[in-house]
Amino acid sequence: MRAPAVSLLLAAAASFGGVALADPPPEPKVEHNVAEDDQVRIEELKVRGETKKVTVKNKKSKAPDYEIIVNDAGRESAGGTGTGLPKSGSGTRVWRVLNF
Repeated sequence: MRAPAVSLLLAAAASFGGVALADPPPEPKVEHNVAEDDQVRIEELKVRGETKKVTVKNKKSKAPDYEIIVNDAGRESAGGTGTGLPKSGSGTRVWRVLNF
């Protein structure tokens, strides 16, 4: 007797207020790509095929590691408009000074 009651409750819950039960949205595709040689290591983070973050790490020289803040497609970066940051077509270089 319990099985019909449970089925009835589930059917009522599914149709309550016209709300249909839906699957959760799929997780975005995330890729971590690494390219390196004997002098530098480049780490790239892509989400849904779009590059979000690029980190460049120097191996042999004392030069600090830096990130490239990637410009959003279809938007112009704020860099180079009074911020003192160099502007390029693919993004803006940023050096981390302090880590918390």
